[in-house]
Amino acid sequence: MRISMFGQLTGLGSGSPIDATVAYLSQLRDEGFRRVWMSQLPHEPDLLTVLAIALREVDTIEAASAVVPIQPQHPMQLAQRALTVSLASEGRFLLGLGMSHAAVTEGMWGIPWDKPVRRLNEFLDGLLPLLSGEKADATGETVTTRGALRIPGAPRPQVYIAALGPQMLRLAGRRTAGTCTWMTGPTTLSEHVGPTLRRAAAEAGRPEGSVRVVAALPVAVTDDVDAARKQAAEQFAMYGTLPSYRAMLDREGYAGPEDAAIIGDEATVRDRLAELRAAGVDEYVGAVFSSAPDVRERTRALLRADDSDD
Repeated sequence: MRISMFGQLTGLGSGSPIDATVAYLSQLRDEGFRRVWMSQLPHEPDLLTVLAIALREVDTIEAASAVVPIQPQHPMQLAQRALTVSLASEGRFLLGLGMSHAAVTEGMWGIPWDKPVRRLNEFLDGLLPLLSGEKADATGETVTTRGALRIPGAPRPQVYIAALGPQMLRLAGRRTAGTCTWMTGPTTLSEHVGPTLRRAAAEAGRPEGSVRVVAALPVAVTDDVDAARKQAAEQFAMYGTLPSYRAMLDREGYAGPEDAAIIGDEATVRDRLAELRAAGVDEYVGAVFSSAPDVRERTRALLRADDSDD
């Protein structure tokens, strides 16, 4: 199971988020990590612009968006930006897409959140051909995309979907490289996410191994478990209320996000990672949430040591 790291633009420091991202990617690369997944929150700078600069500055390490919401942009616009990042990074960029949440799309942007599966499917109808250097000609109910791009030399980025429900997972299995999950435990990953995704890929005639399960969870290697659980409960409280994540916590039997978080000493954390590996997770993304420098260093050291492609 590959182990990657998580990053958030507003969580990397108080200075320029561009400089902070360059420093973070440099640190992870120098420590031996191969990939970082970075979130895009509504109030933050544009993630893809930041990554185009950072990946140009920092070699070898890969970066993925986790995730870019589709509603406030057109497929052609997103394809332009994604291919530009891919060009700047020489193919070290993965595009993670998602539907955000009704509170954001309707409350902040004034964009309907209805018909999410149709919206995403029609978005992919326009986006995927463009990413492959082909012309798009897709007339849809929610979005229409017609035309082509001229961005020579830009490698096609892999596309992942933040899919949790069965219809989204089937869409991801049929059309993309896989899913990236959050707040989803090993039982749900092994009994729901992985089988639904891979069954859809097989039914679409895609080869075995063509889709991957990427699972992100908070993590802290520490001896003070109670303090870490308290911090996780406070820091990630909103994920216990958002419907999509609440459904994953309930399916797993977790009372709150602190139960989903991987917390404990080295042996405990390794056992939890082994559960994810046994659940069919292809890539674990560690969201190191402790503010204590020694805990952060201890956690990164364990994750780095456990990284593999098995």
